[in-house]
Amino acid sequence: MQITGNTILVTGGGSGIGRGLAESLHQLGNQVIISGRRPDALADTTKANPGIASLTLDVNDPEAIRTFAAWVTTEYPSLNVLINNAGIMRAENLRDLPGGLADSEAIITTNLLGPIRLTAALLPHLQKQKHAAIINVSSGLAFVPLPVTPTYSATKAALHSYSVSLRVQLAGTPVEVIEIIPPAVATDLTPGRIPNERMMSLPDYIEQAMQILKTQPTPSEICVEHVKFLRFAEANGNFQKALGMLSSVTL
Repeated sequence: MQITGNTILVTGGGSGIGRGLAESLHQLGNQVIISGRRPDALADTTKANPGIASLTLDVNDPEAIRTFAAWVTTEYPSLNVLINNAGIMRAENLRDLPGGLADSEAIITTNLLGPIRLTAALLPHLQKQKHAAIINVSSGLAFVPLPVTPTYSATKAALHSYSVSLRVQLAGTPVEVIEIIPPAVATDLTPGRIPNERMMSLPDYIEQAMQILKTQPTPSEICVEHVKFLRFAEANGNFQKALGMLSSVTL
C-alpha cells in the first residue's frame, strides 16, 4: 500500500482506533473520509481535522451500504482504500442469554456482516484503481478469545479468516489486503476502558501501528509488540496460558 496520495474511507472513524488512523493518514497527505452512525462523533473529528470529510453510515443496514457505496464512489472516484474498522463489543453471559439474542446478533451484524457487505459493494470499484487496499481491523482476541465477550471474539476470528481468504482471491489484482490486529487499547469500545493501565494507550498504539505501515508498506498483518503474545500464542505453545489470563478479565 502506498502511504500517501490515497483516498481513504474509514468506517467507525469518529472515535477510537478509527479516528486515530484517520487523523494519522490525513496528516500524511491522504484524502480521508470517515463514516459512522454518530453524527456528533463525526463532527468532532472533522472539526478538529480540517480537510477530513464525514458521511453517516449504518453498517447494519444492507440497503444503506449499497446506496452508500454507489454514492461515495461517485463523489470520490479516486477512492482506493477501505478501512473496515467499525465494531462493537458487549459482555455476554452464555449461561443466561435472553431468548432474542439481540446483543449477539448485533455484534455479528456490525463486526462481520458489515465489513463483508461493504467490501463486496466497493470491490468492483477498488479493482479498477491503479493501487488499492482493503484494511480489516480485527483483534488479538481473534486468536485467543476473551471469554466474557464470546461473540465479539468469534467475529474477530471470522474476520481474520475472511481476510486471509480475501487476500488469496485478490492476488494478482491491484487490491492489497492488510489486517490490523490491535491489542487491548484504551478506547470507548466498552465502559471502563478509559483510562485503564492494563491497556495500551491509544496514541502509543496508533504511533506504533503507523510506523509498521510506513516501514513495511505492504504487510499482510500489522502486529505491534503488545499483541504478539496473543497473535502467536497457539504457535508458541502459550494458548492455554493466554486463555487463563483472559478468563479472569471482567468488564
